[in-house]
Amino acid sequence: MKVYENETLTKQTIVLEEVCLINCTLKDCDVFYSGGDPDYQNLKLDDSRFHFRGAAQKTMQTLASFGMLKMQPMPASFQATSNTKAN
Repeated sequence: MKVYENETLTKQTIVLEEVCLINCTLKDCDVFYSGGDPDYQNLKLDDSRFHFRGAAQKTMQTLASFGMLKMQPMPASFQATSNTKAN
């Protein structure tokens, strides 16, 4: 797993389950998430796009079909301060 700490990543493709992001900013990036365990602390998304694949995509589609999730674009800048398993 690649670890990024205190970095700004610009115009990159990031697979969330394959990296550890600590105090990082993703600027104008494409972020892919498939439903696995993400590893991040204090992550800022600046004008980046989220793409859901596999189980994550099916979950989003199912929730939307039941009216439980309203699909909206993410704000241009977003701060994620919680994490699930970062060391």
